[in-house]
Amino acid sequence: MKVDILASGSAGNCVAVTAGGKTILIDAGVAKTKIEKRLLEVGIRPDHIAAIMITHAHNDHTKGLPLANKFRIPVWATEGEWQKISGVDEDLRCTAETRWGKYEMIELGGVHVYPFETFHDAREPVGYAIEDDEGGRCCVVFDTGKWTEEMLEMMEGSHYVLIEANHDPDLVEMCNRPDSIKARILSDIGHLSNQQTAEVLKRLIRGRGERIYLTHLSGENNTPQLAEMTVRMALRQRGFEEGKHYHLEVVTGA
Repeated sequence: MKVDILASGSAGNCVAVTAGGKTILIDAGVAKTKIEKRLLEVGIRPDHIAAIMITHAHNDHTKGLPLANKFRIPVWATEGEWQKISGVDEDLRCTAETRWGKYEMIELGGVHVYPFETFHDAREPVGYAIEDDEGGRCCVVFDTGKWTEEMLEMMEGSHYVLIEANHDPDLVEMCNRPDSIKARILSDIGHLSNQQTAEVLKRLIRGRGERIYLTHLSGENNTPQLAEMTVRMALRQRGFEEGKHYHLEVVTGA
């Protein structure tokens, strides 16, 4: 399994996961020409993308969806998020279905994709867990204001963990944004703080060499140093050291 982060942050998000001989994109939040360029830079041909999985319909996750029409790539999203997504040809639109309150697995021929509920100011946002037949597992969690035991269950056993560490609460309180925006960021349908993300990872990481990518950092309300320090301190409480028990990368920029 191989993970390439093509863009991360408020300006746009896009991740390429290669597994089982196939590459899928999680979100397409920057211009399609930029996605094409960055795919080629990491050795992936855009016309070889098997699917695009959308977490939610906000522009920083869907801006580059014209890529799907150009290369005839199926696009998956939940029924709620399709209500806000436009510009994708009808024959490429695929809907993540639910059964008994949970999303059904999406089978892509050797790659198994599991959507799961997240919490954001969107209609029906999701995260994704991706598995291949060789035992590789990756989870992607963008834009969620809280985490739950059900989310942790879906993220369990991942070798790659891509999760947002959006803000530091004290920096949010001190910033010049309107109170309504601050309240949204800090709410249960906003974004994960460094501390919330650290708590997730403290529960999730087993010290088996997992690769952690902290994504979607706010340029105004966070710093890479704060995000990294908060996570490292939490995992040190478990007796884990970076570089020995796990690997940590803070991803910035689109």
